[in-house]
Amino acid sequence: MLLCKWEKLPEKLRVPEVRKYYDILMKKSCNLIIKRIFDVTVSLFLLLFLSPAFLVLALAIKIDSKGPILYRQIRITQYGKKFKIHKFRSMYDGAEMKGLLVTTHEDNRITKIGKVIRRWRLDELPQLIDVFLGTMTFVGVRPEVPKYVEVYSREMMATLLLPAGVTSLTSIYYKDEANILINTDDINRTYIERILPEKMKWNLKGVEQFSFWGDIKIMFMTFFAMCGKDYHAEDINGL
Repeated sequence: MLLCKWEKLPEKLRVPEVRKYYDILMKKSCNLIIKRIFDVTVSLFLLLFLSPAFLVLALAIKIDSKGPILYRQIRITQYGKKFKIHKFRSMYDGAEMKGLLVTTHEDNRITKIGKVIRRWRLDELPQLIDVFLGTMTFVGVRPEVPKYVEVYSREMMATLLLPAGVTSLTSIYYKDEANILINTDDINRTYIERILPEKMKWNLKGVEQFSFWGDIKIMFMTFFAMCGKDYHAEDINGL
């Protein structure tokens, strides 16, 4: 997972605001190599170990509503490249054509089984495939849709130096962002003007302070957060 040379980065990333983060990551090349080895080894193991659970969830989704088992949507990953993310479908087929790109807990497009798997983040299990392929990593900035990447500031582009992640500091701190969105009249505007800048503050902090062992700690924090533990800014500041 070594970074490419600065001169080969996309033009949008070759700006002074990104160079600071690039130089920091270049000094952590060993951590990046270990991170990739960890991603491949653990994702392959989990794909094999969890295959029975994949089968059960696939059957539940198929029985609950019509449509494909997996949901594929274009997201943005390292260097601004597009890829189709793997997720278990938690909404009615074609739901993305009938509403906003962000969802809330009360979104009527979510299926019955979808509410269950979203609560426990089981819909994200197929992203193990993306981690194995290298389009994602276990810990990194959550992959956004192109529409939201287009409004990134020059500094925010630094989050595209590494592959998109399954979890991150932001995933922990903003695990209940849907509760914020449900209380607004203009969800897209609230997300772009209020939530995205705050999330990016933590995302950039994660890039700046990246370390392999830091990633391991965030993975454990994610597990405990899924089990109900609440984390606050002061907890994350301690990383």
